[in-house]
Amino acid sequence: MTASHPYFPADAYDGVVIFDGPDVPLAVVEVRDYPMARMPELMDAVFSELFPALASAGTAPAGPALAMHTRVPTDTVDMAVGVPVTAPLTESLDLGDGHTVVASSIPAGRVAATSHLGSYDGLGDAWGRFMGDVASAGHTPTTRFFEVYVTEPTPDADPATMRTDLAVFLA
Repeated sequence: MTASHPYFPADAYDGVVIFDGPDVPLAVVEVRDYPMARMPELMDAVFSELFPALASAGTAPAGPALAMHTRVPTDTVDMAVGVPVTAPLTESLDLGDGHTVVASSIPAGRVAATSHLGSYDGLGDAWGRFMGDVASAGHTPTTRFFEVYVTEPTPDADPATMRTDLAVFLA
């Protein structure tokens, strides 16, 4: 993926942007009814083991980490956590910690996207504003949406400058 890819732009989206996105192959760990309170644990477990597993399978990340959702989270979440890849997986990969990496994709479709600058704690409010803006612009968001973690969280990262791109498929 290049910096000009619509899902992974080099610069933050300027407000709400609507575009037709392509199909993008992913390598993900899927979870259902996973406790929201344990999401940081899931992310740490997956991303600490995912990259070596991809290398051993002959593929590599082709963009930043992301989480695809298939329903609005409550106290639990249904989602796929992973990365876009240079070549689709041909078999599942056992991470050895109870998680299995499988082939998936961001499906092609009409998408609304925006960027959130700030800590992960602000994502709930950012999603609320974003979905309101999408609806106010006359679009109908679906319950298929994803977050792209553009800024890799590190102990030295300033939460105020972290960028997370938000995207939702439109009906």
